[in-house]
Amino acid sequence: MSDTVDFPPTERTRIKRLHQRAHYDRETVHAILDAGLICHVGYVIDGQPYVTPTMYWRKDDRVYWHGSSASKMLRHLGTGPRVSFTVALMDGLVLARSGFHSSVNYRTVMAYGNAELVSDPEAKLTALEDMMERIVPGRWPDLKPPSPQELKATTVVSLKLEEVAAKVRDGGANDEPEDLALDVWAGVVPTTTVLGAPIDNPDLKAGIPVPENLKLIRFG
Repeated sequence: MSDTVDFPPTERTRIKRLHQRAHYDRETVHAILDAGLICHVGYVIDGQPYVTPTMYWRKDDRVYWHGSSASKMLRHLGTGPRVSFTVALMDGLVLARSGFHSSVNYRTVMAYGNAELVSDPEAKLTALEDMMERIVPGRWPDLKPPSPQELKATTVVSLKLEEVAAKVRDGGANDEPEDLALDVWAGVVPTTTVLGAPIDNPDLKAGIPVPENLKLIRFG
């Protein structure tokens, strides 16, 4: 666990079980968020809990996500309710000599707060540019600018990172001392995020090469 505390733990974010895996520092939280692209947003509508997976991006101490203005989730989140925001990355299968101690290596972030609607048109446009730069650095200037109708049809929501914690598990299996003599293999099978070779769209004009900036994409 890092000694730095940028996000003081609360009753919701204080990690009590295996607390040595907890991290409350900005560097760890940002690094995990910047390694992922899919989050899960939890919220309640009329007493019914929902958890929605969606793409996200980070800028400074704030995370953003977006979607259709007709989305039930985004219409609700535009009112500023409390939400939970989770990102989880799996780094490996941890295979112990017993099922009890078998696990996975992971990096996770959980945050809580009030969703905030990005309503200012310029701020929304900037946020969408940040999204595209997160996916493919340098691609935004090459794209057709969004039309006023497209901007109107898009809702952008953000969450300020204040009540947040990270939890990280790494390393090998933690078997019981008496199990170490067993004739059972133990170790870690790493998992990675791999991007494949770009595939041209069937309707792509002839002669358009694959952009060099696709080589700059980094996840995982």
